Order: sequence, then C-alpha cells, then structure tokens
Amino acid sequence: MLDLYDLLGKIKKRSSLYLGKQSLSHLHVFLDGYSFALRQIGIPVTEEEKKFEEFQEWIETRFDQASTQSWSRIILFYSEDESDALKRFFDLFEEFLKSEHLPKDDATNHCEMSEELSVVGVNS
Repeated sequence: MLDLYDLLGKIKKRSSLYLGKQSLSHLHVFLDGYSFALRQIGIPVTEEEKKFEEFQEWIETRFDQASTQSWSRIILFYSEDESDALKRFFDLFEEFLKSEHLPKDDATNHCEMSEELSVVGVNS
C-alpha cells in the first residue's frame, strides 16, 4: 500500500489519471475518500497523515487566513483557476515539508521523501 506522500507524488505526476482533471477540489475530495476508505478497512492513521492534518493550520498562517475554509478553498481563492490551484498546492506542500514544521528526528525521512517527490516532479 502506498503511503500518503508517495500517493501525492504519483498524483502530481499523473493528476488526470487519479483526479479526472487538473483540479485542486478533485484532489481534496480524492484525499478525503482515500482517508475514509483506509479507516473503513481498519487501517490506522499514519504519521504522514497526522502531519498532513497540520497542513490546514500552516496554510491559514501562510495566507493570513484564520477561517473555517479548507486548505483547498484558501489556495483556490488565491489562484487563477482549479488547474493553477493544483500546481500551487504541490508548491505549497513542498514548502510545508521543508519548513521547520517537521521534528528533527524526521529529518532523514523528510530528505528521502523530498528526493522521491523530486523524482516525480513535485520539486519542479
């Protein structure tokens, strides 16, 4: 089974295959469905998923938007369209991963994952 960050790397590389079209809203719905399916079959929340939950607060801080809007709606608001918003998501997600947000003991895993995301085009 793919972990969340590997899955995001694959989606970045072939978003239309996974999402139907280049759309941040489609990505958000896909990730919600992915999480729901994992819980339904009894797979517990992973460390990556727990860290990804902090992406919401990070986006609110990054855009100075303390609101009830989801991370995807905030990014979309500051983007030209759904396709641009999806591209911005991957840029912001990489920035989130590189931020001091990650504990020091995750530095090795983060570097390895960042290299993997770079291979599939997330860092570009």
